[in-house]
Amino acid sequence: MRREIALLLGLALTLSPLTGCVRERRERTIRVGVTLYQQEDTFISALAQSLQQKALEEERIRGIKMNLSMMDGWGSQAVQTEQIDRFLDKGCDVICVNLVDRTAASTIIDKAHAAQVPIIFFNREPIREDLDRWDRAYYVGSHAAQAGELQGELVARAWRESSERMDRNGDGVLQYVMLEGEPGHQDALLRTEYSIKTLTEAGITVEKLANDAGDWQRGKASVLMTQWLQTYGDQIEVVFSNNDDMALGAIDACLEAGRSKEDLPFVVGVDATRPALEAVREGTLQGTVHNDADGQAESILSLICALAEGREPEKAVLLEGGTYVWLNHTVVTRENVDEIRSERRAAPILKALETGK
Repeated sequence: MRREIALLLGLALTLSPLTGCVRERRERTIRVGVTLYQQEDTFISALAQSLQQKALEEERIRGIKMNLSMMDGWGSQAVQTEQIDRFLDKGCDVICVNLVDRTAASTIIDKAHAAQVPIIFFNREPIREDLDRWDRAYYVGSHAAQAGELQGELVARAWRESSERMDRNGDGVLQYVMLEGEPGHQDALLRTEYSIKTLTEAGITVEKLANDAGDWQRGKASVLMTQWLQTYGDQIEVVFSNNDDMALGAIDACLEAGRSKEDLPFVVGVDATRPALEAVREGTLQGTVHNDADGQAESILSLICALAEGREPEKAVLLEGGTYVWLNHTVVTRENVDEIRSERRAAPILKALETGK
């Protein structure tokens, strides 16, 4: 018996360093640098929070360490480029970039290429020629044209079903204003173009009363809408907005001008952020287009793990042309709003986000 106990103790002592090796191997750290164009953007904040949450889940499930260093670019490309230099100096395994200025992508890709660090762009798409500079540069996002088409279809359906209510002046023409995102941003351009193109192709006569860039911001959109209400008043039948924050800003302006919920123009947005989903439930926002923040975060994380571990990214995500991961949009109205995942919070994790200043 004593000999058996001694053998067991010896075996335990022999295995303990091996167990430590296995533990050390399983807890390998994947270092990731993430830079956002602007933390205050509601959709980007939700996407970043989702990415952090999914990284924690990956740690728990796979027994690895995900070290995400996340920074706010503060809307400055110079600040963001400096952050990327810092990530490269720290030896990050993968860098993820939500571009401030999409024309800066070529410089950033060249830096990553020189350091042999894979780079994943998300939400703000570089031009194809820049992504083609290196076969380890990727993009994760959604088709902006599809978002515009779905906005147009949403308005077209409502016009056909209740034109007598929407057509305030009874002239048979849909009068609208357009709140555009950032000037030159591909999402703003394509959402604007295809929302109206979808209406005209459906045989609906439209008239643009006004358009301007609200830079994706609720406050700026509210100021623009206040001006348009003073100029056009009840002529405004539909408000197209390139994102939800600006759509909510338009609603703010209408309510502050004394409009009742029933007297609001038909307002539509894009993103399906949590505040927008609440507005849809309340009936002030007539609809939005779900931009899948969780799906984008999941795709980004799958790419990160595959690239950091030397696995083929094509086996981790569905890549188009070896470069693009596309997520689909869906229309959200009062009829299906509760089916959309609405557990997005105010991103408390992001309060610890590094500023890079």
